[in-house]
Amino acid sequence: MKKRYLSLDILRGITIAFMCIVNNPGTWAKVFPPLRHAGWTGCTPTDLVYPFFIFCMGCAMAFSFSKYDTVDYKAYLKVLKRGALIFLVGLALNLYPFFPVTVHDGTWSFGQNYINWLQHKRIFGVLQRIGIAYAIGGCIALWLKKPGRIMAAIATLCIVHTGILLAFGRDPGAFTLEGNVSMRIDEWLIGGDHCYHGYDGTNFDPEGLLGSLTGACTCLLGYLIGSMIIRSRDRMAAAVRQAHQPGTVPELVEGVEVTRIKNSPDRVSVRTFVYGCLCLALAMVLSIWIPISKPLWSASYVFYAGGWAMISLAFLMYVVDMKGIRRPFFPFKVLGLNPLMAFVLSGVIAKSYGFVGFAPSATFGANEYMSLLYALLFTTVIFCLLYVLYKKNIIIKL
Repeated sequence: MKKRYLSLDILRGITIAFMCIVNNPGTWAKVFPPLRHAGWTGCTPTDLVYPFFIFCMGCAMAFSFSKYDTVDYKAYLKVLKRGALIFLVGLALNLYPFFPVTVHDGTWSFGQNYINWLQHKRIFGVLQRIGIAYAIGGCIALWLKKPGRIMAAIATLCIVHTGILLAFGRDPGAFTLEGNVSMRIDEWLIGGDHCYHGYDGTNFDPEGLLGSLTGACTCLLGYLIGSMIIRSRDRMAAAVRQAHQPGTVPELVEGVEVTRIKNSPDRVSVRTFVYGCLCLALAMVLSIWIPISKPLWSASYVFYAGGWAMISLAFLMYVVDMKGIRRPFFPFKVLGLNPLMAFVLSGVIAKSYGFVGFAPSATFGANEYMSLLYALLFTTVIFCLLYVLYKKNIIIKL
């Protein structure tokens, strides 16, 4: 298995574990209160799972792009291909089990029922947004390269996203469920029948097209942190090599040692923590005018979630990389090595219960604590399945 950045794998694994827990309660009618999403605005720890995943993807993207000697059209095609594949996997997960399990109209033929089923399947979803965010964020990172330019791109995308919401919003407000333009864009693009209908039965899709612009911003925040880590490690390695060259004068060695201190892991951890705090402060200021809203993936939500992701990664850098405390995080390392497989497995298993007549609420009971117990057991099952892949050194990528 290739050498990897352990702190990032662990953060991604923690995110995957939390995702399995919040996405698979014993019953949606009795979700354990701390695991509930916020309403239209606001943010709970549960609302941080999704952006943490995209942030980690951006960090990993920086490590992947650092291997490119040159950036040409093939690099862009590779990014677009991977984004499209992630989107298609998400779409396939929406379509699973690939045929209607109930008959819509008994007088219709199988073909008529099947066509009606297809006409009401959701197009967008979690992996679909991740794929679009990866494609947009990856192309921007390859194109602009420099951190300052990428930060400008993040600001531009946030301004464009907010500007579209404000320019085309309706009463009772541009940032409300009823008045936002994101829902109308998706209705025009794919039709209302293919949208998510969980928000008061409306056609609003929380993973719709417009929010993918700011979803790419979350990816780029991760890319910036990943790039900073890579630059630091490269400078540290160069400093060590230079310090051990024959004939190096003492003054130069002393200067190299200063360079090593500037790029040491503890300094990188502190910088990541400080950047996270700055993002949180910016989010609080922006929230005065732009509400923190996960469904809209608002600009303030980008920096709020990104800030907490940076602080979490800084903590793991300190504990794992600097203090060497790794054993307690082993389960999360296993989950973090195969995040896509974990997501797909959790979705397929949950959707397959109907084939065997299993209902978690009937088995575990319909109350908040048994719902939590089921979610924890479900996550343990996913870990056991991925542990098999880990022991065989199998990492499934697209």
